[in-house]
Amino acid sequence: MKEFTEEELAQYDGKNGNLAYVSYKGKVYNVTGSFLWKEGTHQVFHRAGVDLTDALEQAPHGGEVLDKFPVVGILQDIHMPDMPSKP
Repeated sequence: MKEFTEEELAQYDGKNGNLAYVSYKGKVYNVTGSFLWKEGTHQVFHRAGVDLTDALEQAPHGGEVLDKFPVVGILQDIHMPDMPSKP
């Protein structure tokens, strides 16, 4: 499965013919075919090409709405704490 960086994910913004991808809890979903994501925008508040994990905490629905879309990869975890160095 493809691994995306946040920079790579940002290229899938749904604009100008680009595919529309979003991530949620580490999974990257292709929402291109949804009329709710026309031109990479959903309900004026959300944009394709980004991680929606935090945003969905405040949405009127949960991440289960993404279950109907194909998973196309995983988002690299760039928030991992630094490993302590060995003495």
